[in-house]
Amino acid sequence: MATREVVKAGVFARVYDPGIGESEPWYINDHTVVRDHSERWHLFGITHKEPADPFDEIEFAHATAPEPHGPWTKRRSVLTVDREYGETHLWAPHVIAARGRYFMFYAGGGADRTAAAMNLATSTDLLHWTRSPAGPLFRDGYDARDPMVLRVGEKWIMYYCATSAPTGGHHVVAYRTSTDLLHWSERRIAYTDPTSGTEAGNTESPFVVPHGGSWYLFIGPRPHYVGTDVFRSDNPVSFRIGDKVGHVAAHAAELIADKGRWWITSAGWAQGGVHLAPLTFPNPRTISDVSR
Repeated sequence: MATREVVKAGVFARVYDPGIGESEPWYINDHTVVRDHSERWHLFGITHKEPADPFDEIEFAHATAPEPHGPWTKRRSVLTVDREYGETHLWAPHVIAARGRYFMFYAGGGADRTAAAMNLATSTDLLHWTRSPAGPLFRDGYDARDPMVLRVGEKWIMYYCATSAPTGGHHVVAYRTSTDLLHWSERRIAYTDPTSGTEAGNTESPFVVPHGGSWYLFIGPRPHYVGTDVFRSDNPVSFRIGDKVGHVAAHAAELIADKGRWWITSAGWAQGGVHLAPLTFPNPRTISDVSR
């Protein structure tokens, strides 16, 4: 049931420009922000020089900072596309800390866009990454991408965007579950949008967080490139179009919980880098840090 309570973002400020030190502008698109065990923040993301060329996005940017607001320092790219591994591009990394190391989930593409690879690399220091020797975790379409992993109870849930059938259909947020982050269930659907197609859709960049006894799903671009809708549910794997509770002027949005406050990012093609804004939920209260 729809609610009048609204999730809202404040004013966005640019915190990182990947073009600094380059001879031409660069962009960050889908990205992830994680804090290491020394409390330093790390940003990883799709990167490429302008203008946008998504199928030539073949490396992941890396930057570090003492706080989410920066100052961010550009580091060497951490992964480059591996053609022998079957990758055709590197899209949308998502990094979590678990079991004494870091797990990076990302979309590696492949020759068949109806069976795109969801890949895994691991690291102990966030600097050096090793791809899973077993190959892709699974394959899905159309252009399955934008993974986000969250611990819920005794299982991990991976959300990602896809279509209702691998060859096309309604744009959906799919999900799979795991107990070890290596072996994943068959896919299920957390959200189905009325729109349909194959390539880019409006269920990209899914991000789910718990707050105040509810679950919030952020997806976009909706209805334009710089736009993210927010949906609320009592079930972390079941959202409906009528559950919308907010809209944020952000693209490829990621959420950060730090020092009792929520923040939301925005980035993308021709956006000049990564931007950050404060985020408020209905009935705000003290929150636990879920960004590790």
